[in-house]
Amino acid sequence: MVENERLRQEMRRCEAELQELRAKPVAPCTGCEHSQESAQLRDKLSQLQLEVAENKGLLSELNLEVQQKTDRLAEVELRLKDCLAEKAQEEERLSRRLRDSHETIASLRAQSPPVKYVMKTVEVESSKTKQALSESQARNQHLQEQVAMQRQVLKEMEHQLQSSHQLAAQLRAQITMYESELERAHGQMLEEMQSLEEDKNRAIEEAFARAQVEMKAVHENLAGVRTNLLTLQPALRTLTNDYNGLKRQVRGFPLLLQEALKSVKAEIGQAIEEVNSNNQELLRKYRRELQLRKKCHNELVRLKGNIRVIARVRPVTKEDGEGPEATNAVTFDPDDDSIIHLLHKGKPVSFELDKVFSPQASQQDVFQEVQALITSCIDGFNVCIFAYGQTGAGKTYTMEGTLENPGINQRALQLLFSEVQEKASDWEYTITVSAAEIYNEVLRDLLGQEPQEKLEIRLCPNGSGQLYVPGLTEFQVQSVEDINKVFEFGHTNRTTEFTNLNEHSSRSHALLIVTVHGVDGSTGLRTTGKLNLVDLAGSERVGKSGAEGSRLREAQHINKSLSALGDVIAALRSRQGHVPFRNSKLTYLLQDSLSGDSKTLMVVQVSPVEKNTSETLYSLKFAERVRSVELGPGSRRAELGSWSSQEHLEWEPACQTPQPSARAHSAPGSGTTSRPGSIRRKLQTSGKSRPLPV
Repeated sequence: MVENERLRQEMRRCEAELQELRAKPVAPCTGCEHSQESAQLRDKLSQLQLEVAENKGLLSELNLEVQQKTDRLAEVELRLKDCLAEKAQEEERLSRRLRDSHETIASLRAQSPPVKYVMKTVEVESSKTKQALSESQARNQHLQEQVAMQRQVLKEMEHQLQSSHQLAAQLRAQITMYESELERAHGQMLEEMQSLEEDKNRAIEEAFARAQVEMKAVHENLAGVRTNLLTLQPALRTLTNDYNGLKRQVRGFPLLLQEALKSVKAEIGQAIEEVNSNNQELLRKYRRELQLRKKCHNELVRLKGNIRVIARVRPVTKEDGEGPEATNAVTFDPDDDSIIHLLHKGKPVSFELDKVFSPQASQQDVFQEVQALITSCIDGFNVCIFAYGQTGAGKTYTMEGTLENPGINQRALQLLFSEVQEKASDWEYTITVSAAEIYNEVLRDLLGQEPQEKLEIRLCPNGSGQLYVPGLTEFQVQSVEDINKVFEFGHTNRTTEFTNLNEHSSRSHALLIVTVHGVDGSTGLRTTGKLNLVDLAGSERVGKSGAEGSRLREAQHINKSLSALGDVIAALRSRQGHVPFRNSKLTYLLQDSLSGDSKTLMVVQVSPVEKNTSETLYSLKFAERVRSVELGPGSRRAELGSWSSQEHLEWEPACQTPQPSARAHSAPGSGTTSRPGSIRRKLQTSGKSRPLPV
């Protein structure tokens, strides 16, 4: 503590010096001895502060230790006081006994000499007295502990007695209340018993009077019965004979009843079987008539040239989320696969199309429905298949599919190859493929050397009215491997982006144009068929898709082109003289497919969840309007030619126009620099670049 006090004084002195130094104006000097001394003082001050902190810690520990020792000292002092008090008591007791002993010795000296024996006896008695005293003290301590325990038990018993008194008081109050209720109930019961007794007496009197009247009537009737018995005895004998006869008949009644039941059960079973067979036959006839009606309807649609419309409902996925908005709102008719039901705002709405595919339908099931249209392309017909629906409804999956499960595009070309191989003995076919997209009302070549280059749609100058796209790249394909290369290259150039509705939303209308040229080796007949496979961009509400900036402009262009398609459909339905094909690049490019020269089929993609019912309702209504459009029967493009005069097959386009030099693409081997890339080089091994009629 002295050392700590000294250090505190030194620290105060140093702090005073430091305050003086801080009060003095500091001159900007470097390297002077005052600054060095100040630095040394600061170091010394920090060291002193550390030492003070350490000493404070030691001081606190010492204070704690002193406090503990003080407490122990107080305890020791208390014990010492107790010991001193006990010692004083013992000394006083011993002094009394000593006085007693002296008195005894004095008395014994006056007596006969056996003093030694007496002294020993006194000593022995003194040790026994000490032992008895210690035992008495121990017994006293034990008794005190027992008394304390008994007091504790007494307190607990008193507490229990008090609670028992309280409980007894409560029970007495309840008993008093119950006794009052019992007395009241007893009084009520007495009153009721008295009233019941009066009622009983009154009823007995009434019954007795009534019984007397009835007894008199019974006596009168008995007299009449006695007279009747005398007359009824012959009739009773007759009834007895009849009863015996009936009894004999009744003994055989169970057997008759069992036989009747068996015959009735057999007749009912036979009738049920006949009804079931009739129902099965009627159901079979109904289904056959339904298929025949659908076949006739399809034939009527084909003859009229109506646009066939099929719907495909995608399954509910985890991207749809959870909760009420992700519930299924679409149901199907179990007996008619052309009916679809939609629950919109609590009201069911039904639509009839040419075919409806449930979420369980496979890619092969959908392709079988459009297979006949695709094969007619080989016969020289123009065919157009396009997918329509909101963003995320599965249009690209239906048209393109995946590597493991391809869609309509790849399956169509595989079918064309298989059909061409079957007719290879009589016909020679050439299949060429082009791919384009309409992005922000700009037509672009997905297979060209410059995909960002803008293309234009032109009318053939020969007056045929057909359209063609100058500079659109065309590749000849001969195998499935060529198809995969074309699809891979075209897919990498297509514009897709992320939106709130779809992770890979198609931001453009994609067109796959397949042209099949055939020549009959025996007759020289030439056919040209064209297959347009169109994957439209998703229809969407801008606020729901979360589009901003460039995405917003894309959505506006997409909705504008789809609105133009709706205007064209409306004009075709109402048979207007002017159809606004030129309002959009999409409708202008599809003019040949929508103007009566081709077989057209629309695949409307449907999202089944509750949150998309508004878009689903709009898509299905648009599909019904499209289904009622009559384009007229499709025409076959065929012409006779001299096969023997040709050394090889080469298709001549419908119209030839000079191509601008900036848009012209040279054929392989012409020396023109091609776009770098392995896929492009592989495609060029079998590709030709020429203007393509649409």
